[in-house]
Amino acid sequence: MTVAWSVWPAPAKLNLFLHITGRREDGYHRLQTVFRLLEWGDTIRLRLRDDGRIERMGTSLPGVEPSNDLAIRAAIALKKSANVAQGVDIAIEKRIPAGGGFGGGSSDAATVLVALNRLWGIDWPLERLCELGLTLGADVPVFVLGRNAWAEGVGEILQPLDLRPAWYLIAEPGVHCPTAALFASPDLTRDSPPLKMADFVAGGDPRSDRLGNAFEPVLRAREPVVDATLRTLSQVGPARLTGSGSGCFVEFATRESAEAALRRLPSTLRCRIVAGAAMSPLHRALERFQVSP
Repeated sequence: MTVAWSVWPAPAKLNLFLHITGRREDGYHRLQTVFRLLEWGDTIRLRLRDDGRIERMGTSLPGVEPSNDLAIRAAIALKKSANVAQGVDIAIEKRIPAGGGFGGGSSDAATVLVALNRLWGIDWPLERLCELGLTLGADVPVFVLGRNAWAEGVGEILQPLDLRPAWYLIAEPGVHCPTAALFASPDLTRDSPPLKMADFVAGGDPRSDRLGNAFEPVLRAREPVVDATLRTLSQVGPARLTGSGSGCFVEFATRESAEAALRRLPSTLRCRIVAGAAMSPLHRALERFQVSP
């Protein structure tokens, strides 16, 4: 019998701001950020196996060994933690660029955890999946929970946050500066005064000058193309960096205003227009999905 594939979205995210407020005793940085989920991302296809093996199918991740693939690691971790006998084939259709600060690898891992939790009949609560996801990466839990969120700690302390509808003009400079190198930079600001979520909600304009990204000045100095991209985007609105970069974005209230801005930009700039999501496309898919008897 041929087992059918199931199809699951893995949405990208933006950091509407990102501050570093200090360092913990273990050396990890304390962050504050707002995660905004997007109506755009990768597609994960899953096909259950009876032999217990976990296999990556296709060639959508060139240069990434299966042992370093977060989606594969997520499946292995869940199978081991829940003592599952079944296996799975995993195929990934990549759209989210690697190293852009859009959370592609973390989102892929979260989608595998959430979908296999249903397909394998484990039925763990999301909080338990978040705990497992955190062992894979600090950004995985927000994708597991599937809500826009205020985040602190290393990014794992999450409070759901209702954000107004918005459209984003996103640019991809196409460079990848390792996050570890940016965290190690002596020029990185690590002592931003902590914000309160209530202050963000009350004055919650992510375009405010006080809601910048700690990595932006460091990355602009290291990567001239990022600096050039932000300068170009600034012609149509307040431009920001997401995550540790190199992806950049400008927020708009409507699709029409984002499209008008795009028409003003040079065609050489790699851009797309994406809607912000109120709820993760993954969780909408989960609500619709029915496991075959």
